[in-house]
Amino acid sequence: MIMRVFVAGGSGVLGQRLVSQLVARGHQVTATTTSEAKLGLLAALGAEGVVMDGLDAMSVGEAVATARPDAIAHQMTAISMAHAGKPDMKHIDRWFTQTNRLRTEGTDHLLAAAEATGVSHVVAQSHASWNGVRQGGWVKTEEDPLDPEEGTVARAGAAAIRHVEDVVVEAGGAALRYGGLYGLGAIDDQVELIRRRQFPLVGGSTGYSSWVHLDDAASATVLAVEQKARGVFNVVDDEPAPASEWLPYLAECAGAKRPKRVPTWLARLLAGQVAVTMMTEGRGFSNAKAKRELGWQLRYPSWRQGFKEELV
Repeated sequence: MIMRVFVAGGSGVLGQRLVSQLVARGHQVTATTTSEAKLGLLAALGAEGVVMDGLDAMSVGEAVATARPDAIAHQMTAISMAHAGKPDMKHIDRWFTQTNRLRTEGTDHLLAAAEATGVSHVVAQSHASWNGVRQGGWVKTEEDPLDPEEGTVARAGAAAIRHVEDVVVEAGGAALRYGGLYGLGAIDDQVELIRRRQFPLVGGSTGYSSWVHLDDAASATVLAVEQKARGVFNVVDDEPAPASEWLPYLAECAGAKRPKRVPTWLARLLAGQVAVTMMTEGRGFSNAKAKRELGWQLRYPSWRQGFKEELV
């Protein structure tokens, strides 16, 4: 069935892939951007572009009412260098300030606009890379809680993710917990740090992470939109892995020297506790539910294949 889909955040690295895949499947897409300069990009992707401020209820309401969509895909973040500056795990509360607002206020504005215009289904971006609760096994399902990050600078970000999931699922929609996104434009900043040998292994680097290629994240989102999926889904690849495996391999694919190794106490001073937690205690995620319930098939089942194709 052909649908009218409203992609909030359509000019972002994931939003662009999502727009392209929706258009390729015959859907009519309205995609938003915060910059008039990107309207041409959205048009080239086959979407009708609109400038929208996700933190302005009136702007969101007008954009959704004009588009009259059948479904909304919420991909609004402000993590890019242009919006948030260089990645800063030590002060992740500052780095994610705008994104946290988009995940709270922005989500509420979209849901209010959906209700006002009779849009019955919303799919929203959540996150599941290394942030599973740090108890029990190394790989978590949707039944396991995310780490609330109490007492850390990541607490506000964890609360914002929890808000997205709670309100979207309550409204009958789906929250997609994307793993660490990679692909053209997604991890350029991390690769640059690796090439400068400024992204070290920490301690034993036993902490797990889950990754997902932008194209696979987009394809799962298309399926969730088309099937009007409800609930929470982990959108990650088949191979959650410890940092001791994926980081040296990413460095190799990037043509960089093997990462240095630093003790946890030094990493805590230099990069902060959140980075240490990610590298030493992080939990990965299982994609079994998304594959089973959405019929999702990955183009890149493992980051090993994906890193190599993207960087070599």
